[in-house]
Parts: sequence; structure tokens; C-alpha cells
Amino acid sequence: MNPPPLGILTEKGGSGMQRLSQEERMKYEVARELGLLPKLKSVGWAGLSTAESGRVGGLVGARLRQNRKDQACTAPSPKSMTP
Repeated sequence: MNPPPLGILTEKGGSGMQRLSQEERMKYEVARELGLLPKLKSVGWAGLSTAESGRVGGLVGARLRQNRKDQACTAPSPKSMTP
């Protein structure tokens, strides 16, 4: 897969972010937090080491699980919806 266009992620929130799915956006955010964004922009995902891509994937998975857990805690229970 080719690297994303260089303007796709900017600190000011470039418009290219809207074309990405939530999971893709999260991958780029995690890569930026880990300091991998410059490498990612130059060589793409395939250029990351196994450890680097594993770290990104692990953090994305943890965040997705946390998001699902948070949503489950805030969703109304079926009992509270019955009159």
C-alpha cells in the first residue's frame, strides 16, 4: 500500500482526515503519538518494523476496546426502556 498523501495528517486537522475511517484515523493518531508519523509518511505502513506496527496495532486495539466498554456503560439498559 502506498503511503498516504503528505497533507493527510496535520496538526491543524487537514481535510484529508475526513476521508479515513475511524480505525484508520486512530492508527495515524497513535503513530503520531509514538513519533512514527514522519517515517510513516516517507515509507508507508510496510516500511515500519514489526515492533513498530505491533505497538500501533496494540494501542489501537486497546483504544477500540475501551471505546466499546465506555459505550456499553453509557447505553441505556433494556430494563430502563420498558414502561
